[in-house]
Amino acid sequence: MELKEKFQEKFKALFLEYTELRKRIYATIPAERLREVAGFVFHDLGARFIIASGFDSGKSIEILYHFSFDSTGEVVSLRVLLDRNKPEVDSLVPVFRASFWIEREIWEFLGVNFLGHPKMEKFLLADDWPEKDYPYRIPPDRTNTNGKNNIT
Repeated sequence: MELKEKFQEKFKALFLEYTELRKRIYATIPAERLREVAGFVFHDLGARFIIASGFDSGKSIEILYHFSFDSTGEVVSLRVLLDRNKPEVDSLVPVFRASFWIEREIWEFLGVNFLGHPKMEKFLLADDWPEKDYPYRIPPDRTNTNGKNNIT
């Protein structure tokens, strides 16, 4: 059975959104199921964790966890949407150590609380950098009628 078929078979019922584009799979999953799904992709399917990326869409904080199947060239990106007023999700450090540094970076820049992270402290920004209301965050009321960010 192909990797994507194993992935789909196990988790299709919980996908909030699922897209395949060539050798890329994007799956939006509930944040509370992240450890389970990421653990399956990493441990059971043998994918390599590449990196996580995050951004503030103005409506939510989105984090994408990217995994590579190096032998086939396929990439799976797991997407979680977090409440921007209380952005938190389980840390993946207990699942694989490779998420240690990127979770700290996302915490610093986007304010996401990674529950269960063993060392959530600053390492990139100055100690006096503000912890809340980052100036680059787009307030929810700063989107135009087509839903795109309206940055001035």
